[in-house]
Amino acid sequence: MSMFLARRTAVLLVLALGGILLVALAAVTRASTPDAAKASRHREAPLSADDPAADNTDVYAFVSPDKPDTVTIMANYIPFEDPAGGPNYYRFDPTVLYALNIDNNGDGREDVAYHFRFQTDVSKPNTFLYNTGPIDTPANQADNLSVKQTYSVTRVTKSGSTVLGAHLGVPPTNIGPRSNSATYAPYQGVVDLGGDRQVFAGPRDDPFFVDLGSIFDLGGLRPFNSLHAFPLAD
Repeated sequence: MSMFLARRTAVLLVLALGGILLVALAAVTRASTPDAAKASRHREAPLSADDPAADNTDVYAFVSPDKPDTVTIMANYIPFEDPAGGPNYYRFDPTVLYALNIDNNGDGREDVAYHFRFQTDVSKPNTFLYNTGPIDTPANQADNLSVKQTYSVTRVTKSGSTVLGAHLGVPPTNIGPRSNSATYAPYQGVVDLGGDRQVFAGPRDDPFFVDLGSIFDLGGLRPFNSLHAFPLAD
């Protein structure tokens, strides 16, 4: 059975739970393009399929099990990443506005939005390698990473906007044991924004299993091969 396990590029936000969180939506807007996207939804949207860095595949909102007075909102971007897909590993697009829109009263309009803007710095343009040495400590990341990303988080309401954090670091990709030793912290990059808020943006493993080899072959479900309009042997 053909299964798919992908790595996603994710934005995660933990907020103090105030009022009722009814709807959590992730949206993206591409800046300065003739056909600016206002939202994205997986690969079944043709324009999103052609623009994976702006393709929001999944959004989750749930009460945090370790802190029941908070809510966690997580949005995944860039579907079907190959974890070993170097040397140009997947990253956020600086021309895209990544947004988490929250509706607190059920009217279908956001009451609060969190905007994420990313910047990319290529500090070693004369090499094709993502890193030129181990990147298992902050010092090594500063010295050996060829491509670095930072981002800002802005809280937007009807009364205005507030920058909650700027120049926040996106953790490097977990490439392998030579680049990321046993001391590599898998949860590095979680930042405290104050006001009972935490944020993370970076690559994550995602246990998303789909039998793609059969599902998109005329909607095939392998356990029921003999029952389909175009039956196949098990």
